[in-house]
Amino acid sequence: MNRGYFADISEFKLHGGKPMVDSWTVPFANAFNDPENVHLYEVSLIDQWLLCLRPIKWLLLRVVRKTKHDGGKDALERQIVYSFGDHYYFRKELKILNLLTAYIYLLDKFGRIRWQGFGFASKEELSSLLSCASLLLKEQ
Repeated sequence: MNRGYFADISEFKLHGGKPMVDSWTVPFANAFNDPENVHLYEVSLIDQWLLCLRPIKWLLLRVVRKTKHDGGKDALERQIVYSFGDHYYFRKELKILNLLTAYIYLLDKFGRIRWQGFGFASKEELSSLLSCASLLLKEQ
């Protein structure tokens, strides 16, 4: 499942980071529209010192908060979280090597990582994610 750094740079330049995340989250949210048992979090780790400065961070968060998400009362809502600062040891533990790609983790109800992927979702990877999530929901 290791695509390589240069392949990810090429994909990032072509599509940007958001379609990479959406390639995983949109099919997942469509398959598991159960807001009581399934939660979807998008976490952005921001390590750049310039973006961590108080006035720039404040402006960035203000612009991001204006973005509205679609979804009714029964829709699976995506929670978006931003973390500013040094994440070296956190990324090291999660084996996040490439800062230009999206990393996807499926956690069980105890917070243990049960599945992981990165980059753009292939059909096989997406099928594997959805299958694993189905199995975890049956365990509850």
